[in-house]
Amino acid sequence: MKSFAVAVIMLLLSAISVSAETADIQITEAVITSKLVKGKPIDSIKRLSSGTDKNLYCFTRTVAPEGYEGNIKHLWYKGDEKSGEYTLPVKGVKWRTYSKKSIQKGWAGDWRVDVVDESGKLLKSVKFKMN
Repeated sequence: MKSFAVAVIMLLLSAISVSAETADIQITEAVITSKLVKGKPIDSIKRLSSGTDKNLYCFTRTVAPEGYEGNIKHLWYKGDEKSGEYTLPVKGVKWRTYSKKSIQKGWAGDWRVDVVDESGKLLKSVKFKMN
């Protein structure tokens, strides 16, 4: 009887650790956009002119486990140099969030936004180019 109880406890502990491992937040959509309307991106920018000052948004849609409350980060890079870091809350199973970056004239180059979880694990990377 005692060995049966130990086996049940071991089984429950392994189920808990498996569910913790699979309880990761997932990114179902990440885009760079010029504007958000009613909480949704109006376009998906891959290339734009660096001749004007512009606000850009990184829109992210997430799916998280039931009861999840945590954060993700948007890390904005121009080439390999970080130009912005934004901590964004995730407070539900399905959640939308965004960060905003003011891009200035003459900032031509390769850009990307890395979306990472609280431990720094890369979840998604979105790239765009400024001419």
